[in-house]
Amino acid sequence: MPTLSLPPRLRRAAQASLIAAVAIVTASAHAGECPAANRVADGKGQQPGATQPSGVTDTVRAVTDLSKEPNAHVDGRHFRLRELVLQPGGVVPWHSHGNRPAMIYVVSGEVVEYASNCAVPIVHRAGDVAPEKFGTSHWWKNTGGSTATLISVDLFPVEATDAHTM
Repeated sequence: MPTLSLPPRLRRAAQASLIAAVAIVTASAHAGECPAANRVADGKGQQPGATQPSGVTDTVRAVTDLSKEPNAHVDGRHFRLRELVLQPGGVVPWHSHGNRPAMIYVVSGEVVEYASNCAVPIVHRAGDVAPEKFGTSHWWKNTGGSTATLISVDLFPVEATDAHTM
């Protein structure tokens, strides 16, 4: 295979572009996650915050009873999709994902997560996805000046009495 020879100035520009592209890809791959150096044992990170929701609208958009799905056969669980709209200063209160895995997609705005397994607050921006799984207890706050919209999907336990359990 022939080798392409570039003048030194163009070679440096190409190398700089490649380094910048790698940095962007690396940063976006970790966007919205606890930095590796700040991951701690559950309970050693951020402390519990608000215990009641405020400035947040929680709309259940769809629910599927997984016990009635022929290819799933998961008794006692609903597959649930919700839309959460947080006003500036709005709070999703402290809650656990000990028995309810979920994924949060940030549609718009910016929110800060305070997780029990991270030593620093985690900033989530539009386009980020946050996995919520066993070992995660946390609360979220919209610290920005505009509304934040989130889409949440989870495996909701049927025995839960409040369909809006955060």
